[in-house]
Amino acid sequence: MRKESKKFMNPKEMHKYDDILDLPHHVSKSRPQMPAADRAAQFAPFAALSGHHEAVNDTARQTDERIELDESSRAMLDWKLQEIQRRPAGTSLVSVAYFVPDSRKAGGAYATVTEYVKKIDGYKRNVILADGTSIPVDDIMEIVVLTSEEW
Repeated sequence: MRKESKKFMNPKEMHKYDDILDLPHHVSKSRPQMPAADRAAQFAPFAALSGHHEAVNDTARQTDERIELDESSRAMLDWKLQEIQRRPAGTSLVSVAYFVPDSRKAGGAYATVTEYVKKIDGYKRNVILADGTSIPVDDIMEIVVLTSEEW
């Protein structure tokens, strides 16, 4: 035999609280009423492990390892930088592939930017582009000087 669930309250349960339903709301005379924002905060979700979700996402994020150039590639890069430095500032349009170190974990990512070279700072060993981007020479993987037909 199957037990059926109750669909309706019985009359006794329905009128159980009739005597207090119409009473005025109690307000304490000795304690101030809590602001609505504070009452709502009691029911806000609580993150017992604050920062845990971000840490998991950060660990899962993929980074690339820095590729070290061999001597011949480094020499070719230095030669190209010298050629660019001989030209008047702002006349060399280049495409630079370089390593961007990750600020939170080992490794990083490779980026490519195409822009005119404003200056090569030999003291700080940076290539400064017309848009203000400063790229450390040691992070440059490849540099291609573009001609007017290529852009």
